[in-house]
Amino acid sequence: MQVSSQQIKAIQRVLLIGGLIMLINFVAFFITHSNSILSDSLESVINITAGLFAWFSLHLAAKPKDINHPYGHGKIEFFSAGFEGSLIFLTGLVIIGKATYNLIAPAAIHNLDTGAILAGIAGTTNFFLGKYLIKTGKKHNSITLIADGKHLQSDTWSSLGLVVGVVLIYFTKIVWLDNVFAILFGFIIIYTGYPLMRKAYGGLMDEADEEILQDVIRVLNENKQPQWIDVHNLRLVQYGSNYHIDCHLTLPWYNDLQKSHAELKKIETLISKKFNQKVELFIHPDPCVEASCEICSVKNCSFRKHPYVRSVEWTIQNVSSDKKHQLNKEH
Repeated sequence: MQVSSQQIKAIQRVLLIGGLIMLINFVAFFITHSNSILSDSLESVINITAGLFAWFSLHLAAKPKDINHPYGHGKIEFFSAGFEGSLIFLTGLVIIGKATYNLIAPAAIHNLDTGAILAGIAGTTNFFLGKYLIKTGKKHNSITLIADGKHLQSDTWSSLGLVVGVVLIYFTKIVWLDNVFAILFGFIIIYTGYPLMRKAYGGLMDEADEEILQDVIRVLNENKQPQWIDVHNLRLVQYGSNYHIDCHLTLPWYNDLQKSHAELKKIETLISKKFNQKVELFIHPDPCVEASCEICSVKNCSFRKHPYVRSVEWTIQNVSSDKKHQLNKEH
């Protein structure tokens, strides 16, 4: 899998700036002893830990395919995103636990005005860092960078709520609100972590990506050739920023090997162009059968058993099926 120097540099920049944000957050916590601000401080620790793991995963994903990893090392990106999501989830639980304890055994808090300013600076910086990572991640189709970017941007909204809460406590002097806000932020953090875990574990388990499948099928439908009688048994697997597609293509049974290969090559070129060479295709040619005649638009076929009736539009349902398409047995 190809990992650009821009991706590596993006992670390195985020690690550097993230270290400064972590320092700011912990300074804010130590001068305030606020559990709400502690939630932001622990989040910044996660950002650094996840960033280091993301940096490692991108380096590993960049390694070429080998005999032990014939599809490359791109799956590590899903593991990285899952690791980050799990850390976020656990941090939310820790924050809720500590804040609940301090509701029972309150601790004094101080200097909330300074703490609010520092938290606001950290949160604003996280927003722009997240925006930068998401933009870079989408450009290179990197789930690691996108996950990191969304995580940082979610930190911004919790930081914004934190600042509002701290200011409210500062003016009302209702100290127990600090723990209530911390519990609220803990649940927000858990809510942020779950989608990352869900997507990452889905990728590790080779869950079908319906959005990408729809894209592939749309391109095939728009460029369908008469020789392409049907596409079935299609499987799409993501390895980091790359995709691997297996499918069966039904062709006229009388085609010689050279002609069949030419048709397969057309599909490979079409899909590779659409996905900027980030797709590896393994296409198995199948010979047509008598039931294929009704959906086959090849003209002047001397072997036709039944007249052509109509074409069958390809959908996720029928291209994912392991059976050839028929008018009386559409999937």
